[in-house]
Amino acid sequence: MRPTHDSVFPHLVWLHPAMSETARAPTLADLPFFRSADPATLAKVSATARWRTVEPGQVVVDDDEPSTDIFFVAAGSVRVQLRAASGREVLLNEFGTGEFFGELSAIDGAPRAANVTAISRSRLCIIPAKTFLDFIFANPVACHGLLKTLTAKLRLQTERTLEREALPVRLRLFSELLRLSRPRSGAPGERVVSPPPPHHELAARIGARREVVSRELSDMTREGWLARDRRAIRILRVADMQHAVTSELRAPAA
Repeated sequence: MRPTHDSVFPHLVWLHPAMSETARAPTLADLPFFRSADPATLAKVSATARWRTVEPGQVVVDDDEPSTDIFFVAAGSVRVQLRAASGREVLLNEFGTGEFFGELSAIDGAPRAANVTAISRSRLCIIPAKTFLDFIFANPVACHGLLKTLTAKLRLQTERTLEREALPVRLRLFSELLRLSRPRSGAPGERVVSPPPPHHELAARIGARREVVSRELSDMTREGWLARDRRAIRILRVADMQHAVTSELRAPAA
């Protein structure tokens, strides 16, 4: 997923799918991160790159794994999550075509901090840490791109941390549904989440129990905040949702 700040609701960072398929097999030159590279530099990186296809549900890397390669998603999508020994999961992020993950271990050499699993059939380009770092140090445009990506990820996690600490479940749901949504065609003022995420996934996104999320969604639908069916969740009161979240975050301590 690609995080961008909303121009109308500056509190929120929207997660947009970045999914596209190419008719031919993808190459390193297709990845946005390498578009600033000259052909000679690109050839050096390509010489060490490996390509891998993974199926839905397949683990790409696991937490505490000692590998340091960086992964670029040439096609498909993956999910990054934390799993506790109790079985509880926290969904951190999703990445689609053109995006990358694993840069932290590539930079500091530490074991993986999270599990990454394929959401859809995905084609990945795997580049060794040394090759990646050599490219970054020699290419200021790519280095700036890496810094901007890291900053966006940090801002997103900072906002989610604040929401988990400061907001009740309903307002965390408001914020996450808005973040996942896109404008609804033909219905100004409404947004839509399609396909609708499973309740356990929403719970993992906001740090809540599935049963609580299910109950809140039912209440929100009955109260006119949402309209739901198997294909989508329609957000009917976008401005009211945003106002409720912002007001709670700005409210002084009791």
